[in-house]
Amino acid sequence: MKFQLDQPQGGNNISRHDGQSVWVNGVEHRRSLLVPWQGTVVEWTLTRFEDLTAEHFERIRALKPELVIFGSGSRIRFARPQLYRALIDARIGMETMDIGAACRTYNVLASEGRSVLAALLIEA
Repeated sequence: MKFQLDQPQGGNNISRHDGQSVWVNGVEHRRSLLVPWQGTVVEWTLTRFEDLTAEHFERIRALKPELVIFGSGSRIRFARPQLYRALIDARIGMETMDIGAACRTYNVLASEGRSVLAALLIEA
């Protein structure tokens, strides 16, 4: 029986993560990043959870995902709803997880062809 990896064409894939890095499409990233289901992976100018602002979520809204998986670092920390109000108003769902769970969940949803975005906080 022949096995074949099923990946959407042009889709992003998170292949590895540890406490200081995330690998997307084989490229290591050492800073917080936004990983859309397809297209360019971009740096997310955030180094500490405490510095999270509404502007960080406004940048996510502009990418128009249907769902955001927020990897809040090595442990689960929930952002105040007023910070992600732009997502709520745009009817974009958001789930918060630690970074490991966020990476795994993102890959599953992206492989299903969902327009998902991983917002991954890598703390310095």
